Amino acid sequence: MLPGRSQGSYGYAVVDVEATGSSSHRHRVVELAVLLLDRDLVPQGEFTTLIDPQGPVGPTHIHGIEAEHLTGAPRFAAIAARLLVLLRGRVLVGHNVGCDRAFLAAEYARLGLRLPAAPEVCTMRTAAALGPSAPYGLSLRACAARIGVTDWSPHTALGDVRATAALFAHHAPQLPGLSDLLAAAAGLPWPEPSGLLAAADGLWLRRGNDSARRTVPHARHGHA
Repeated sequence: MLPGRSQGSYGYAVVDVEATGSSSHRHRVVELAVLLLDRDLVPQGEFTTLIDPQGPVGPTHIHGIEAEHLTGAPRFAAIAARLLVLLRGRVLVGHNVGCDRAFLAAEYARLGLRLPAAPEVCTMRTAAALGPSAPYGLSLRACAARIGVTDWSPHTALGDVRATAALFAHHAPQLPGLSDLLAAAAGLPWPEPSGLLAAADGLWLRRGNDSARRTVPHARHGHA
């Protein structure tokens, strides 16, 4: 299932990637997830897949992914067109979102495509600005715990986007300028998923040991 323009492809795209290492230039995405929220932060759908990094899987002790889990997983090129459809017209939201975007931009650059500089909201920065970090810290686990979100699996892409979406919904009423970000995102030109990208349409492969679902609050606020 993919949201088309007729379904309202405007709002927020909460993103998370798990990678084979810390460098977006040298390492590859091995799992990604996107959770879509509309302008009022009502969930519209969630999408996740393991990705064949075409090499070592990296720190299994962190992300829990082993080479055998990737049997049948698509390469990034095979899901790139669908991912563009999910992200187009939306504000990107992530916990340290610049890191997630850097990995996505690097993957698209390997395909000869430049990822647009979409408006962003970083939940790590908003958590730091809106509340004391001590004694929790600013990791996603710590920030989520601070608002009472504990029943999720850290370092799984889907678990992380669910926790990040809950954190964003919690802080959104205190964030100014969200309507401006939404307007900027809606008007941003994106490349069309045509040619090589559109032809490489692979099936998304969900992680087998996915955690139980965490419901994202249906938060509404006055800024969007």
